[in-house]
Amino acid sequence: MPFSSIQPASHLLPVFKLFLLPVGGGIPAGVLLARSQGLTWPVTAGLYLVSDVVLAIMFEPVLRLFAAVTRNIPFLTRFNAALKAATARNVAHVSGTSTGPLALVMIAFGVDPMTGRATALAVGHGFLAGWAFAIAGDMLYFAVIALTTLRLNSYFKDPNTTMLIVLAAMFLVPMLVRKVRGHRE
Repeated sequence: MPFSSIQPASHLLPVFKLFLLPVGGGIPAGVLLARSQGLTWPVTAGLYLVSDVVLAIMFEPVLRLFAAVTRNIPFLTRFNAALKAATARNVAHVSGTSTGPLALVMIAFGVDPMTGRATALAVGHGFLAGWAFAIAGDMLYFAVIALTTLRLNSYFKDPNTTMLIVLAAMFLVPMLVRKVRGHRE
């Protein structure tokens, strides 16, 4: 890689900060900013991957602490059991009765990487495997949102309009899917 193609940190840091936002709004904004800064697709995806690794490092101690505390407090023990039962029902919707890797990836894709990791921990996966499944699902989600954002922006040409449409879709589409599923069952 020639030295001239390496991006200065001044272009990378604002995009990375947007990707660190805990809600999905950072993806469309970060992707559009990355494109305007001249960042390539692999660099942008790499920044998002690094933001997921930072999330894993920050969230894992909180998750482990919560798991340890729930074993010692009766109310939280019952809450944990109810959460595991609810998780098992949600996993069954995704892939029958399996809690295998594909189901865990799809939970992270459909909800968020923290839920994917918590589910992986609940079924016995350690740090590396659990976060690998969660990050794989989140990277798939990133790809879908990033490609949608870039495609829509080619039609609208206004980044603000594009972000509003993508954000609205990110919140409304899952609600519509749940409503349609509810009518079919």
